[in-house]
Amino acid sequence: MNENTPYEKKVRNIRRLVWLYFWLLLFEGALRKWIVPQLSTPLLIVRDPVLLLAYFLALRAGVFPRNAWVWSAGIIGVLSLALSFVPLWPYLSPDRIMLVGGYGFRSNFLHLPLIFLIPRVLRPEDVKKIGWWTLILIIPMSALLVAQFNAAPDSLWNRTASGEGEMITAGMGKVRASGTFSFVIGVVAFYAMATAYLVWAALKGGVYKTWLLFAAGGALFLGIAVSGSRSVVGACAVVVSSLFLVLLLRPSAVNRVGRALVATAILAFIVMKAPVFKEGFNVLSTRFVDVAESTDHSITVGLLARVIDGFTEGVFALGRAPFLGYGLGIGTNAGAKFLTGRSIFLLAESEWTRIFLESGPVLGLAYVIWRCAAAFRIGVLCVRSVRLDNLLPLLLFSACFMQLLSGQFGQPTILGFAVFTTGLALAARTKEEDSIPGKGDEVGAEMPRHVLARRSPYAERLHDAATSPDRSNGFIDR
Repeated sequence: MNENTPYEKKVRNIRRLVWLYFWLLLFEGALRKWIVPQLSTPLLIVRDPVLLLAYFLALRAGVFPRNAWVWSAGIIGVLSLALSFVPLWPYLSPDRIMLVGGYGFRSNFLHLPLIFLIPRVLRPEDVKKIGWWTLILIIPMSALLVAQFNAAPDSLWNRTASGEGEMITAGMGKVRASGTFSFVIGVVAFYAMATAYLVWAALKGGVYKTWLLFAAGGALFLGIAVSGSRSVVGACAVVVSSLFLVLLLRPSAVNRVGRALVATAILAFIVMKAPVFKEGFNVLSTRFVDVAESTDHSITVGLLARVIDGFTEGVFALGRAPFLGYGLGIGTNAGAKFLTGRSIFLLAESEWTRIFLESGPVLGLAYVIWRCAAAFRIGVLCVRSVRLDNLLPLLLFSACFMQLLSGQFGQPTILGFAVFTTGLALAARTKEEDSIPGKGDEVGAEMPRHVLARRSPYAERLHDAATSPDRSNGFIDR
């Protein structure tokens, strides 16, 4: 690809900011826990200046997404913030309302356009390179998880953000290892994304070196075992389960899947011989059994019930939410800290319940419908990719769709992975899918033609003859 085209010059810095967003997403927890814990609270929004600068440059370059998804989210967000002043005015000063509501707007709406900006600026090689770094980094990440698993709950390895309190325990004196993230939820999202890239590379073949796939696969198994988290197991299992849909849509992939399963079984057999794996698996299985016994459910039913409860609890909250809600941002941990000095859940831990109680049954429901509709539409597009033998979009989407649906956006790591991985799923789609007639105003619409300099008819013919149709990620002719 020519790096000196007008389009490339305009988006190069935006692309660099997207990469910076990725690195901060992975290591902002390390900054909060070990490097500058005294700045733990300000670092909650360390990615926001990067995001705003990317938006500014995208607006200047004419590549900022202006589709119906971004406009509708913006309208819901502005109304939610403005109407928050009504219920909070008798109790808080205007500047305090703006502080809490502003953080709520930031959590619910500010990062959403990034989903649609990423596929406009990332090239296919960027999507592949992010996967390479993901698989490389999961090796030291799992080594860190092992160190945290073996360390005492109050050790330096298991320090919390700001250094206050201790990590949540998994049982038998072990913590739920959090790696470089502030909480174990970062491990959940990162390992799901790594699973998506690993499965894709194993099925496609020739994407990454074989040694990297085996090393990353072994690290993945080991990290899951010592994480002490059922959510890590569930998130990775959901990604693998998407292969059933792949086989349904493309039965010809059965041989590739079969070979990958054989290699996986051999690798798992080797990793299971490690003593730390056996100990971690014992802690994890004990946790599964204990939770199942305490709820009188089987392990599988218990996991499903946990997911379903998050939705049903929100539906029930609709009936008791004030018409205008209690105020945007009140239900986030950061909003609670602004008001009470403590990071707690003032309204509810469930995301949908928080949204309904904050914004009321009208705007809250509108926002929830937006997230469900976006997840459905993007999911449909990723399924279309499978029909064209492009499996990566579906695998990446399976790693993040639950975060997009009901992830706690008040927690910065969940928000970051939800928008970044969803954007990657769109960026991984093929040009043939994005060129479907009549889809210009939907997710994945092509860039406006005025972004590229106009050529003479002769230059156009030369350009068309020299350009192959597979050198685009589907969102812009490069």
